[in-house]
Amino acid sequence: MRGLSVSDAAAIVGGELHGSDNSDSEILGVAIDSRKVEAGFMFAALKGERVDGHDYMNKAFESGAVCCIAERVPENITGTVIVVPDVAAALKTLAEHYRKCFDIPVIGIAGSVGKTTAKEMVASVLSQKYNVLKTEKNLNNELGVPLTIFRIEPEHEAAVIEMGISDFGEMSRLAKMVRPTMAVYTLIGHAHLEHLHNRDGVLKAKTEMLVFMPDDGTLFLNGDDDLLSTLDCRQRKVLYGTGANADVKAENICSDSLNELSCDIVSGERRIHVTVPSYGSHMVYAALEGAAVGIEMGLTDDEIAAGVAAYETVGRRANVTDTGYITLVDDCYNANPDSVMCAIDSLKNIQGRKACILGDMLEMGENKEELHAKVGRYASDNGVDLLLTVGELSRYTCTAAEEISSLHFETNAELISKLPELIKKGDTVLVKASHSMKFDEISEALKLLE
Repeated sequence: MRGLSVSDAAAIVGGELHGSDNSDSEILGVAIDSRKVEAGFMFAALKGERVDGHDYMNKAFESGAVCCIAERVPENITGTVIVVPDVAAALKTLAEHYRKCFDIPVIGIAGSVGKTTAKEMVASVLSQKYNVLKTEKNLNNELGVPLTIFRIEPEHEAAVIEMGISDFGEMSRLAKMVRPTMAVYTLIGHAHLEHLHNRDGVLKAKTEMLVFMPDDGTLFLNGDDDLLSTLDCRQRKVLYGTGANADVKAENICSDSLNELSCDIVSGERRIHVTVPSYGSHMVYAALEGAAVGIEMGLTDDEIAAGVAAYETVGRRANVTDTGYITLVDDCYNANPDSVMCAIDSLKNIQGRKACILGDMLEMGENKEELHAKVGRYASDNGVDLLLTVGELSRYTCTAAEEISSLHFETNAELISKLPELIKKGDTVLVKASHSMKFDEISEALKLLE
């Protein structure tokens, strides 16, 4: 972060300055975790359900904070404090202002599944030609997005910002800060239906972004998605996919192993052979997303191919491990029906016995039971040999898998105790559930089998 003084920040957010006179000092960064404060940073004292940032302001100053932004000044605080009615709202206002200081391509990433994968792939491709800022990990909400914006520096030539929502109005607030010049939409699926109700609601919420994009902006849309392919908008559309309607199309797709996928990406007269060093048939879409944006931003075929090949998986997203006993596909960061069925698809070409360990998919709305049952039927019909489930809702997944061996467990611990007798040497095992199901416990137990 560059170019804003403490007094500038106070004026932008309408705050009052208290404490020592540090108003001319430049703010070099923003942190909401006192452990991440560095010299010259501003610490935002957010009040959460369990932790109040106001209790950590002294620690922030000890770590070199140039100021804090807070809703009150606790006793014994002598450093510079910008006092505002709402710290979170002030961060959004400051991020909106700071974003406008940069005239660079900003690519917003949205969709029901695959956002982090798309963000990493697009950034990997663009980094072959440009100095690119990207969202760290999955800091894609109303607290994470401002932090990403504050990390833009004068030397950055492009930014790739992931934008995650679960309710109406959230995308508008994010897009008002991000002001994307381009946007990648991955898929409109069955996620966050508790608030968004159905896929039409998901589309409506996620396309709130378009209001804050310029008329000459560009949308990269999954042409294989029925809602995205027919989206009516004022911006230019580039469809990517495997169908005849795609402007950027994948051909000759080959995914014979869990560690690699290759395809030809065709756009007009250009044909780019790419290899993705990652698990999952869905990775063809990530390659298309990276290539489509790369083509738009002037990269050569070699640069695009190199960027796709340089992609790296983030977190517990489809990590493939050969334990010496089994092949483990650890994909337990998150789950919804679309991502689970996609993960099952990716097992189809794998030889040997295939087992799936699935858990509850949260925020599925009023049709949650049927959506879980749908996944069970899909597993039964698409080559899964053994299905193990945990969770109240996943009972419906297990019951619906009528044609294959399936067992339901009440707890992770109960399932883990049965793994030695259920999982055989040479099996390929997919582990997938919503993050709060703590299926990382199961993945770690699987690694110990011998």
